[in-house]
Amino acid sequence: MGFVLLGVFTAIEIALLVITFTKRQEKADWLQNRVICRAAETAVFVLALLLPQVSWDFRFRLCFFILLIRAILALVIWLLRKKKTSGKKSKPGAALSAFGGILILALSLVPAFLFTGYEGLETTGVYGVKQVRAILVDESRKESFETDGSKREVPVYFYYPDAENAGENVFPLVIFSHGAFGYYQSNTSTYMELASNGYVVISLDHPYHSFFTRDTDGKLITVNPDFLQEVMAANEESATEEEIFALSRKWLSIRTADINFVLDSVKNAKAEESCPAEWFIESEETGNEISKALAMADIAHIGLMGHSMGGAASVSVGRERDDIGAVIDLDGTMLGEQLSYEDGVYQYNDAAYPAPLLAIDNEEHYQYYREDAEKEELYVNQAVLENTVAGEHTYFVGSGHMNFTDLPLFSPILASLLGTGTVDETECVRTMNEIILQYYNFWLKGEGEINIKESY
Repeated sequence: MGFVLLGVFTAIEIALLVITFTKRQEKADWLQNRVICRAAETAVFVLALLLPQVSWDFRFRLCFFILLIRAILALVIWLLRKKKTSGKKSKPGAALSAFGGILILALSLVPAFLFTGYEGLETTGVYGVKQVRAILVDESRKESFETDGSKREVPVYFYYPDAENAGENVFPLVIFSHGAFGYYQSNTSTYMELASNGYVVISLDHPYHSFFTRDTDGKLITVNPDFLQEVMAANEESATEEEIFALSRKWLSIRTADINFVLDSVKNAKAEESCPAEWFIESEETGNEISKALAMADIAHIGLMGHSMGGAASVSVGRERDDIGAVIDLDGTMLGEQLSYEDGVYQYNDAAYPAPLLAIDNEEHYQYYREDAEKEELYVNQAVLENTVAGEHTYFVGSGHMNFTDLPLFSPILASLLGTGTVDETECVRTMNEIILQYYNFWLKGEGEINIKESY
């Protein structure tokens, strides 16, 4: 809809320009016509708000305020100068005004070009979903991305059932870890679907690995430039396997420590029936909601899940701990299962993976499995899945890496730049969520059956 609005605004600006050129307009007349054009543009926007494609949100607010300011300025200038202006309006001046206006309006509509009006998918469960956040401060770790001696902070976001008698309703706990440059909301539809069906989901941010987050001082923390450069370098064809292995170990050590810290903190809070002092909570009301969410969390049934690097970290934590009931890896290479790289060959962990493990991949990732199989070499994910107590693997035909997040639904343009396929974005996410729910229901609740196809 942003492009449609820009097209209408452009037509109005060009109409004024054509009138000016063909009638050799007086400056006073041009000023008056400019007021009419600005008013028309603002009216078009207001009328567009009646359409379902346009809403009063961040995508269109800037455009409205710019339209309003332009209309007011045009009116004021006309009132002040209409009797003092003489002569013809110059063609270069009229053209500059028109094209400058189009450019300003185009820039104001950039959010509308990039983002949709996505507000989540409809959930299938019987519960409404509540949300609350906290920041956990790990006093045992210094922040490696800072030099001031500050401690590592891990923001956590709870998604949990809106259920009465919180202490009597106990639901499995699921921890989610986002991918590189992702953030905690990357798979919101998945958290909402799980929570509506009776799960407590904690999505955590990995500061300096996430696109953006905030610390306990309210400071905006964006992705670390060095980390960004490392990831980009690791994806270059010139990167050696030795370099990639060293970098991946460093990345995973941060993420697995974050996940373990969150899990241990939640378990301690459950045992003490209160939020520990290292939990930064915004208000007493927030603390009460977190207490409700914790009371609902069944720490005897824990699932781990993540996308991309978050999936790899989840697999690694599932290997380390004995309290994990099931792990789901969304299109991530299980980097933590690579123990070393020697003589041109990766050495994998040959101990059986101790927890049920599901890998959901994009089509190209799946083909990578097949290529290695033809070369009689096991890809790390394949090696782990074949050596686990219960391994499942599926892929989506025509999918890309970002199709396993909500980003294609929220911003198709950004998602395509990062990697999407030809698959229908909504159906891909909806089907993925159905598979995830089915898998956790079986392993964490002991309900239903597992019926996962080879591909979708």
